[in-house]
Amino acid sequence: MKRNRSTKIIATVGPASNSAERLKALFLAGVDVFRLNFSHGTQDDHGTVIERIRALEAETGRPIGIIADLQGPKLRLGRFADNAITFAPGKVLRFDSQVERLGDENRVPIPHPDIIAALTPGSTVLCDDGKVRLKVVAKGDGWLDAEVISGTRLSNNKGFNIPDVVLPLSPLTEKDRRDLAFAIDKGVEWIALSFVQRPEDIHEARALIGNRAAVMLKMEKPAAVEHLTELIQLSDAIMVARGDLGVELSLPEVPAIQKRMIAESRRFGRPVIVATQMLESMITAPVPTRAEVSDVATAVYEGADCVMLSAESAAGQYPVEAVVFMDDIIRHVERDPGYRRSLDALPAPTGTGIGDAMIRAATQTATAVGASALVAYTLSGTTGLRAARERPAQPILGITSRIETARRLALSYAVHAVHAPEDIHSFGEMVDNAVRIAVREGLGAPGDRLAIAAGVPFARPGTTNILRVTVIGDTDPPSKHDVEDHAAPAGAAPV
Repeated sequence: MKRNRSTKIIATVGPASNSAERLKALFLAGVDVFRLNFSHGTQDDHGTVIERIRALEAETGRPIGIIADLQGPKLRLGRFADNAITFAPGKVLRFDSQVERLGDENRVPIPHPDIIAALTPGSTVLCDDGKVRLKVVAKGDGWLDAEVISGTRLSNNKGFNIPDVVLPLSPLTEKDRRDLAFAIDKGVEWIALSFVQRPEDIHEARALIGNRAAVMLKMEKPAAVEHLTELIQLSDAIMVARGDLGVELSLPEVPAIQKRMIAESRRFGRPVIVATQMLESMITAPVPTRAEVSDVATAVYEGADCVMLSAESAAGQYPVEAVVFMDDIIRHVERDPGYRRSLDALPAPTGTGIGDAMIRAATQTATAVGASALVAYTLSGTTGLRAARERPAQPILGITSRIETARRLALSYAVHAVHAPEDIHSFGEMVDNAVRIAVREGLGAPGDRLAIAAGVPFARPGTTNILRVTVIGDTDPPSKHDVEDHAAPAGAAPV
């Protein structure tokens, strides 16, 4: 089940893809991680899908990550007496929180009095995914007037956005808290947070999640972009949610922000996902547009860990075909000599600890000796993440005794995670184990070299301090007498 690419694929599960047969087809086509969108479906629905993914994992022998994507606060308008209203630019509409009264041609109910209180004259209000744009011109006790800048129609329960105001709302609604508890109880690896605006939002989620799952931050609010570096450091992974960013920011800003988020996430060793409308036309068409192919390719060239399918795989007519196309696009980009040059030209990642230095040395050594793989022994996943941050040209064989770590690493760049519960007590056992697994997983053959990064004491997180270069011998399975070892202790020059 080795993927011949480094960039990973995430697919959203929905009605088009939630059967056991379709999940297997998607996985075999190239999906590394599945996303469950808790904005849709019931907990029972998601629980069934989780069970099917775990059964698929057992069948294939490959760790599969699961993301529980929480809905977050959904800001919606109230209802109108005639279900919809029409207007022209320049029209002034009154917004208030009297939702028991239906709206009309002059009045729009909003069931969010705290939002009305937070807005001030000059604030922008976007309705229906930005199709209607208004500016607040006056405010009173429990109401505000907003002038229509563009757009001509609003209907019942349309969503709205407030891009230039930090709203007094938690990213976790009561529904989200119930879904969060359910997802953690089911053992998902990643919790994706929507509507994050400030660092305090991450702290709130961490207090509930603890160490039971990793936190994925969806970057979709302008306020979050202002705190980008701090939020990345507080999170375990970043999702560039371009759909909401494209509503709340001007569209021409989004490509530059995407590039900045990818670079900053890599700097701090956080997996970064590019999402939304990547192959959107494949919801109804068997092939993508040329622009969509270029969009996926751009994310890969910029060094993203993952690219993601949303409605294409959740509700589209061609979910498996979408994965096949995405897989093919990634492979073509990664074979381009310019791809490696562009990755190597990016600023060097940060990290001044011994583990950071050892992984950097291991990456350089793997390239220098032409290793078939870089082996990273990792308990908590930190060593695997450090290796992925370096964006090596070789695949990373991430060996861990924890299945949850293997599943989390499924979305990290170039990491082929393997759950290997064997206890390691000596250098010889470490080398034998790495060689045996590399051969079994198709990441090495007799005569190939492996660059192995590990730590002493064994099975202790954060102790990466050994670099060993090994040549695979001719026997299978190899023993310690079948390998030629070259070891560099911590602080020594790489060999």
